[in-house]
Amino acid sequence: MKILGIIAAAFVLSVTSLGAQQELPTLFIPPSGDGFEVYLAAAMVKKGVPVAVLDHEDGATYTLKAAQVETKKVGGGTKLVNCLFAYCAGNEDKGNTSVQLVQGGVIKWSYSVNKGRGEKNRQSMAEAVAKHLKKEFFHR
Repeated sequence: MKILGIIAAAFVLSVTSLGAQQELPTLFIPPSGDGFEVYLAAAMVKKGVPVAVLDHEDGATYTLKAAQVETKKVGGGTKLVNCLFAYCAGNEDKGNTSVQLVQGGVIKWSYSVNKGRGEKNRQSMAEAVAKHLKKEFFHR
C-alpha cells in the first residue's frame, strides 16, 4: 500500500510540474542576405534567451529582423599615418548592425551593436544582441 501511495504522489507531482511549465514564445530570424541570422540563432541558444528559434515564419510569436553587417576597413596608409602622428588605438576594422524584434507588425524592441574587428566579429555582435534581448525584453 505504501508503494502505491508513493507512485500516486510521484504521478501527481509530475503532472503538476508539466502544467506549471510555460511554453516558450517562438522566434523566427529571416535571412539577412549575409548569413548573420545563423550567428543570431546560435547566440539565442548560447545566451539562454527564453525563446524557441524556428526555421520558418508560420506561427512565430516574434520575428527578429537584422540588417546586414556593415564593415569599415581601415587602410594600411591610414593606419601608418595615425600611428606616426597620433597613437595607434582605434585603427582596427569595425563592424555594426542593428536588429528589430517585431510582433504583428509592431516593433517591440530594437538594438544596434558596434564592434571592432569588423567581419571577424560576427559571433560577438550576435551574442551582444542575444544578451541585451534577454536582459531588456524578456527580463530573465
